[in-house]
Amino acid sequence: MSFNRQVFSILTSWKSKPERKPLIIRGARQVGKTTLVKQFAKTFPNAILLNLEKTSDRSFFEDFEDVKTIVEAILVSKNLPSSTLSNTLLFLDEIQESPKAIQLLRYFHEEMPEMPIIAAGSLLEFALKEVKSFPVGRVEFLYLYPMNFHEYLEAIGQKAALQQFAQVPLKPFAHKTLMNLFHRYTIIGGMPEIIKTDLEKQNLADLPPIYESIWSTYKSDIEKYSSNENERKITRHLMNSAHLALDQRVKFQGFGNSNYRSREIGESFRILEDAKVMRLIYPTTDLAPPLQPDLKKSPRIQYLDTGLLNYSLGIQGQMLRMEDLSQAYKGALIPHMITQELISTTHLTDHKPNFWVREKRQSSAEVDLVIPYNGLIMPIEIKSGATGTLRSLHQFIDACDHAYAVRIYGGELRIEETTTPSGKAYKLLNLPYYLGTRIKEYLDWFIQ
Repeated sequence: MSFNRQVFSILTSWKSKPERKPLIIRGARQVGKTTLVKQFAKTFPNAILLNLEKTSDRSFFEDFEDVKTIVEAILVSKNLPSSTLSNTLLFLDEIQESPKAIQLLRYFHEEMPEMPIIAAGSLLEFALKEVKSFPVGRVEFLYLYPMNFHEYLEAIGQKAALQQFAQVPLKPFAHKTLMNLFHRYTIIGGMPEIIKTDLEKQNLADLPPIYESIWSTYKSDIEKYSSNENERKITRHLMNSAHLALDQRVKFQGFGNSNYRSREIGESFRILEDAKVMRLIYPTTDLAPPLQPDLKKSPRIQYLDTGLLNYSLGIQGQMLRMEDLSQAYKGALIPHMITQELISTTHLTDHKPNFWVREKRQSSAEVDLVIPYNGLIMPIEIKSGATGTLRSLHQFIDACDHAYAVRIYGGELRIEETTTPSGKAYKLLNLPYYLGTRIKEYLDWFIQ
């Protein structure tokens, strides 16, 4: 079973570019990179798929030095004439297993630009350290993440709900159905194998072995790329304890009730970031673009996938019984989910979102997310409850040079005209949780 991914349209655009460069698809293991490219390969008359984990496939790059000879050898092995070059997709899967193949991508671009080439790898950041000369400017990147809610609706065949989801503004009658569907999606997450199994079995009890398999794969990968036993031990500690810090900002020193030093914890978190298993989301104090993360302030932890996080926390059964997930795991789960949804829309860069802080004695404030929008910094608060409780959001509005804000919550779509306690009038866009991937479209509608 293969799923339609939103990045497919980006691949189609890449295919038709006159100045096309080799494309590297980046992302964690098991987010669907190989399946995506195999599906895309069907749009070509011919496709050659090489898995560089296999010695026989990797040998093309180990046995020859120039790309023309490499391509000739590959074509001969697949019984394809050289006249098919421009119509044959060459897919180099698990390219991290061959630093030489990564390095040679620049020469594919320079010497054989007519041949479409896609590479994919899960642990590229580690492999790049072994590449003598990375082909900067000679390749393009595409980032793939777990499936978002839009892709989930398509995967489970909810065509009517997807049609309503795609409309701006949303019709009120679709709200309850979409909330129920988002509830299930938030519980299981967006890993393709999990969604496939949930579709087939329709039983949450069938999913834990798959979560455990994915998480064990990540553990073995990351331990392999740790430089020494102490680093492996600390990274293992983070993978076993980081989920418990979801509701708080991270202090590196002694993280997870350990005796590890700040520098040691920071280095292990960087390993997890390189593997794209976890990210550190840093705060900003900026009120206008460009947003600059403040790396001296404490960050938040962002897991690759909320389903994996829920499994680690052991709360999926409890979530099934909740009508509103806003209070799940101390209120931290929905902000994590919305951040994941927002990240899932950034396919062309590895950009991380930020949250906003003002840390002053007796007047500290923290807004869940801030994003740039048409020259403005838009504050996004993620919580249910009355608008009068949005104290941090009000502090941001009082300090910034515009009068717009967003709240993502468990209620229906609506716009309010309201004021901060100090008297500044502003407009508040209230979005239901399930519209996390559509924030920018709704900002267009809201402001214009």
